[in-house]
Amino acid sequence: MRVAQVQGFGGPEMLVPVEVADPVAGPGEAVVAVDHIDTLFVQTQIRAGGFSEFFGVEPPYVPAGGVSGTVTAIGPGVDEALAGRRVAVSGIDATYAELVTAPATQLCPVPDGVGLREAASLVHDAVTALALLENTALKPGETVLITGASGGMGTLLVQLAHGLGARVVGVARGPEKTALVRELGADEVVDASDPEWGRRARAVLGGEGADLVLDGVGGQLGRESFALTADGGRFSAHGAPSGTGFAAVDPDETRRRDITLLGIGDIQVTDERRTAFLDRALHEAAAGRLRPVIGEVFPLTRAADAHRAIEGRRLVGKVLLTP
Repeated sequence: MRVAQVQGFGGPEMLVPVEVADPVAGPGEAVVAVDHIDTLFVQTQIRAGGFSEFFGVEPPYVPAGGVSGTVTAIGPGVDEALAGRRVAVSGIDATYAELVTAPATQLCPVPDGVGLREAASLVHDAVTALALLENTALKPGETVLITGASGGMGTLLVQLAHGLGARVVGVARGPEKTALVRELGADEVVDASDPEWGRRARAVLGGEGADLVLDGVGGQLGRESFALTADGGRFSAHGAPSGTGFAAVDPDETRRRDITLLGIGDIQVTDERRTAFLDRALHEAAAGRLRPVIGEVFPLTRAADAHRAIEGRRLVGKVLLTP
């Protein structure tokens, strides 16, 4: 089968097609013929040599993420009813591939009314979004500020927070992205390309600021969004696609203002919870309450171009791969 393999740390050109042996299902496992593959900004950062302290990968390797597809083979001890089922899978290794193996317990059936393309776009971002909202305990009537609101996870957070009855203020760059965020349910949208965006956000939020800030951008924008957190509020620094790291906040100010600070480590979930979150997201999509936004789909052989598109930030929503 064909995979896209990172052959050395560096630019997107390090991600190349390679032929490897087909996987075989072991006990408790299934083989899935991949239909669509989820991509993440962090995969481009890992490929470039970043976050080694968190992920510990060494080239050559096949990026890990999530997939959707159809079960083509099952191993010993697996329910035969799974054969031929459309499924989505998260939390497995080496997913830039035509075939993957996965524990049967991590296969999530895709309900009728949800395409495999849409299912793949929910595999990681919807799980993380649901975990974030659970961990930060967003309540109806609270105000939430969401940075990176036009991205793959940001678009889902806007919809989920709106569905919870919160007042949603989104932050995105440019007229196309801000229009999308408003369409998805944000009550107010602030354009981060405006040098005065922080002041404008403050005016929209009111003097007290946001009860919850979900920062998926990091860097300078993340630091500025921290200042918009209400005293006694919550600030989640879970993203760093800015290239300058997670939002750096002053611990003394955090304590003085009684702000609860959460980071990427607070949204790590077990395989069981991850699968439960994914099942919930797929059923929300089937019910029409959650709409993934897909910017472009690249063939697996052009995985390097997909990484270039992700790094270039020219697309709105998710970038997917397909064999």
